[in-house]
Amino acid sequence: MLSFLLSICVFSSSRVSMEAKKGAGGRKAGGPKKKPVSRSVKAGLQFPVGRLGRYLKKGRYAQRVGTGAPVYLAAVLEYLAAEVLELAGNAARDNKKNRIIPRHVLLAVLELAGNAARDNKKNRIIPRHVLLAVRNDEELGKLLAGVTIAHGGVLPNINPVLLPKKAAAKEAAKVTKSPKKA
Repeated sequence: MLSFLLSICVFSSSRVSMEAKKGAGGRKAGGPKKKPVSRSVKAGLQFPVGRLGRYLKKGRYAQRVGTGAPVYLAAVLEYLAAEVLELAGNAARDNKKNRIIPRHVLLAVLELAGNAARDNKKNRIIPRHVLLAVRNDEELGKLLAGVTIAHGGVLPNINPVLLPKKAAAKEAAKVTKSPKKA
C-alpha cells in the first residue's frame, strides 16, 4: 500500500514538472495578478474586518484570535449601528429634519431607556432603566441575553402559582364581615 502511494506521489510530482510552473496564488507564472479582495467584501459587510481583527490581537483579549472572530464582531457592530441609525432617522423625521445630527442619535439610543425612566417618574437615566429597556425589547433582549448590566438588578417576576388566588380572597373577606343591621 505504501509503495502504491509513493508511486502516485512520484507520478504527480513528475507531471507537475511537465506543466507550466505556477506562480503565487495558484496562477501561472507571468499571468495577470488578481486584485486583492478584503475580508469585509467577502463577508458582505461595511465594517472593517481586518481592522477589528488587528484590534482584537493588539488588545490582548486572548492569546490567539480565530479567523471568524473579527468577522462576527464586525457583523454584530454593523447590525447595532444600523439599528441605532434607524432609530435616529425616525427621531430626525419626527423633528421634521432631513439630516441625522448627533442629537438624533442620542435621542435614538436613549429612547428606550428614557421611556423606562419616564415610566418610573424619574428624570435621570440609571443602569436600572437601561436594563428594563433592554430586557423588555425583544431584539435587544435576545442579543444581550447573556449580558449582565452592572447595577441593573433583575426583571420583576413572580411565578403565578405563588400569588394568592383573588376569588378565594374575596370570599374570605365577605365571610368575615359582620352582617348589617336593618
